[in-house]
Amino acid sequence: MAAGVAGRRPDRALPHPAAPDAEVRRMTGTVITFYSYKGGVGRSFTLANVAVLLARWGYRVLAIDWDLEAPGLHYYFAGVMPTEPKGGVVDLASAFLAGAARPRAHGVRLDVDGELTLLAAGRQDGGYRTRVQSIDWDDLYQRGFAAFLETCRAEWTRDHDFVLIDSRTGIADTAGICTAHLPDRLVMVFTANDQSVTNAVDVVRSADRARDALPYDRPAHLVLPLLSRLDGRVEYQRAERWKERCVEIVAPLWRNWLSKNVPEELMLRHLSVPYVSYWSFGEELAVLAEQSPSADQISFSLETVASVIAQRFDRTDLLADNRDAYVAAARTHRQRFDLDVLVSCPWSASHVATELIEGLHALDVRADRSLSGDPERLDRPVLAQHLCLVVDGEVTRWQISEAERFLRRSLEADGRQLFCVLTRGTDPARLPSFLRNLRPLELRTMRPDHVAHRLHELISDAPPADTDHTTLRDAATALRRVPAQVPYPLRLDLLVQTVHAMATALDNGDLALIGDLTVDLELLSQTRTNGDHPVPTHPLHTEIQTLLTRLDRRTNGKVT
Repeated sequence: MAAGVAGRRPDRALPHPAAPDAEVRRMTGTVITFYSYKGGVGRSFTLANVAVLLARWGYRVLAIDWDLEAPGLHYYFAGVMPTEPKGGVVDLASAFLAGAARPRAHGVRLDVDGELTLLAAGRQDGGYRTRVQSIDWDDLYQRGFAAFLETCRAEWTRDHDFVLIDSRTGIADTAGICTAHLPDRLVMVFTANDQSVTNAVDVVRSADRARDALPYDRPAHLVLPLLSRLDGRVEYQRAERWKERCVEIVAPLWRNWLSKNVPEELMLRHLSVPYVSYWSFGEELAVLAEQSPSADQISFSLETVASVIAQRFDRTDLLADNRDAYVAAARTHRQRFDLDVLVSCPWSASHVATELIEGLHALDVRADRSLSGDPERLDRPVLAQHLCLVVDGEVTRWQISEAERFLRRSLEADGRQLFCVLTRGTDPARLPSFLRNLRPLELRTMRPDHVAHRLHELISDAPPADTDHTTLRDAATALRRVPAQVPYPLRLDLLVQTVHAMATALDNGDLALIGDLTVDLELLSQTRTNGDHPVPTHPLHTEIQTLLTRLDRRTNGKVT
């Protein structure tokens, strides 16, 4: 059918795809066909699980069952399908013959996280087989069915980010529609035998030749070779030899999308779905049972496949370098984080974290704390876009684990950042090397609310605050907080020296020194006892008032 699809031009003009709503311009979705030359290779299983993952990650997904002779997607989705399909792909033909200008809505929205719709092969009743066998695809194309399919395709890609088609095996008529006419890209699923891989590559080449003759603007296929049902745990050496054989056969399919510095052997290792006997029974969705899979579980490989699709076959050099970060980038590409900042702190610094979080909340930053030693936090995926470690003395083992997990799942290009805040008395030299490179924010020179402002500047597009004005305002605030009395004469002497030094620093325009003296003044103003002979600070009041007047004038733009 591939040749038949290409050899007939539509009798009626190709309609333009319906334009998206003028106020919401979305990028056109991508059509991806999952194809295998032979059945029993796990093609439908892979598509169904990848569809669930993409929907969970925030993409709008349409799964289409075009394996009309042996439909199977509805079995995999049975547990999440609220109603049985009342129609499907076979009804596209009847709608066209009835003169419909556009396809009828037969999709069923599935009960999964995110937006996933199934367009089944058709209503599974006693007449289904007869309806399938009555379709003459050649006659339909002679009548202009190609243009009708283009209308369908335009609607599907307008309303969805990814359209995943489960194709008929072999070289059947419908396989030609799915491999040549409709898709932008192919996922070629094969097993480790010559019949499966060699014939699948031949069909891909035939589809490319058919696309060249299509009357539609279709670029060359991008093909993802996917080695499936590979059991390397028992026959390891045989499995390695067959991997080498498969790489040799599928090598031409990598050339127009795989990064040049990525070995094909390494990419095939990432794009292999292992044989796990448990999933060979029945039709279950592995990714629903394995939410956070380990490397030896099948969902781990399915996540990798879904990530390549989500990243549109791009950034494969990053996949080769750090698989976990690559998957995390795909997972969070469209995801809305529950938090902007997760503040991790030990129990000893919980009061600092509280003030910091309150400051972030005042700036409309969604923040919450993660107390070190809370295993539930560590076992769950990071919910926040950014992670802030509050270090009190030294980094706890839990904080190191949180930071390492965060960094493994973050890429430089995805905008996620790790921050480090040091409490007073914490020596930056004692930090692990990966934290010392972050240029920590130190509470020795900044109050928690100042740190919150700085974090807000770093994670947002807001312009940096006017540092000069902020320093002057903070100094004025500290002066107004000088208490009416202090517990010891020595404390008064230190206050006098500090206020005099602030006045001299203002004369010299040394704002950095004013900032340091402000911190000292705040510490001296903290009175935890009245002492035996409290000393009034009224001798300072006149000097403080004079300095406040100068600071206010300077803040308002009048140099004094």
